[in-house]
Amino acid sequence: MEQRRATVSGMEDSSLQQRTPAKSAARALDILDVLCSHPDGLSFTTLLQILQFPKSSLHELLSILCARGYVDLDPDSRNYTPGIRVWENGQAYLQHRNLVCESRPVMESIVHALNETVQLAVLDGVENVYLAKVDCSHPLRLASEVGKRLPAHATGLGKVLLANLPDEELVARLRQHTLATFTPHTIADKALLLKELAAIRERGFAIDNEEYHLGLRCVAVPIRDSHDRDTAALSASIPIMRADADQLSLALRLLAKGSLDIARRMGCPADDARLRRLLKHPVRIVLARRRRNPERINGKRVSATARSWSDGRRLIATKRITVGRGTRPS
Repeated sequence: MEQRRATVSGMEDSSLQQRTPAKSAARALDILDVLCSHPDGLSFTTLLQILQFPKSSLHELLSILCARGYVDLDPDSRNYTPGIRVWENGQAYLQHRNLVCESRPVMESIVHALNETVQLAVLDGVENVYLAKVDCSHPLRLASEVGKRLPAHATGLGKVLLANLPDEELVARLRQHTLATFTPHTIADKALLLKELAAIRERGFAIDNEEYHLGLRCVAVPIRDSHDRDTAALSASIPIMRADADQLSLALRLLAKGSLDIARRMGCPADDARLRRLLKHPVRIVLARRRRNPERINGKRVSATARSWSDGRRLIATKRITVGRGTRPS
């Protein structure tokens, strides 16, 4: 009778697992918590006593965790220990902490020189997540907070991170998502967004020209990690009444230098050639005035030009920066 009761209990638990996947996830995390607190490992019997899970459920969860590398089973002692994937994910967490620590003094120096809000973010799916922020001293400034998520297609930080994804991964991430519209200037057409991202990838920086907040412009650059990958981004957010050509261009130079400094601090093996080029040949950003027409979302083409400057003298070379849905001669 006791054996039958245990079998019935196990069947009921299995059925409940199928109905509530969150319960299985919670139990898997409980297993990892217990194993991480016992570095010498634990036997199946000991885990069963500690966790009080049904035997069949514990066996199934351990099998999955072992297969995925989160738990190891010693063939001699038959003890379970934390696997390599636990260490790898812990290192990813530490890398983000190190990124914030290494970035903050650089961000503070940019704010000191520019007096505009500077933010640090990474990409999660199709959203950028803010890891750090240093405010300017102006009463009118960007109201944002660390930990906040914003749609990547509508922000400078998000666009510069999307732009540096491999093509196949970028298309895969965008395929299942509808591009929401936040202002009359949001790029909500995927074909146009891909064209914009290609231009951003080539020039090495992105501009948010009132695409998420009306009255706010942002300049953003990527940050390379120790594996020479663009895994984070740095931006300056400037209210439109202060976002003239001089301020935007200064922001871009400071951000480019700051990104290279952070990348070196993080052990990046080589400088981003695009950012070095921006420092060697500074770009002057001139954005055309937006015509706001709420009934024509993404319906107008807006131009922006960037003219190279050197030692205060205008050079012949002129670059055209695509902002919004397209470009026309200014």
